Amino acid sequence: MADNGPVSDVRHVLVLPDRDAAQEAAEALGERFGITEEARLVRDALAGEDDAEDAQWLVVLRDEDERLDPGELDAFAGEWDGWREEP
Repeated sequence: MADNGPVSDVRHVLVLPDRDAAQEAAEALGERFGITEEARLVRDALAGEDDAEDAQWLVVLRDEDERLDPGELDAFAGEWDGWREEP
């Protein structure tokens, strides 16, 4: 059986407090880290909360080449009172 090698599907998830922060961070990713692929924004409602004001926003980005440093991404998210979370 031929071995094609492992397939990398590395993703980083930045958790941010609101939509504005998520949009700003997603735009700044390209400038700061040279990311060309657009990050995906996802609304993450807190358990039991229906109000959009109580939602966190996730910025999901693929890093198949594993060139992004997790610590730098965590510090970057911290600029918007967020953090990096393991997917």
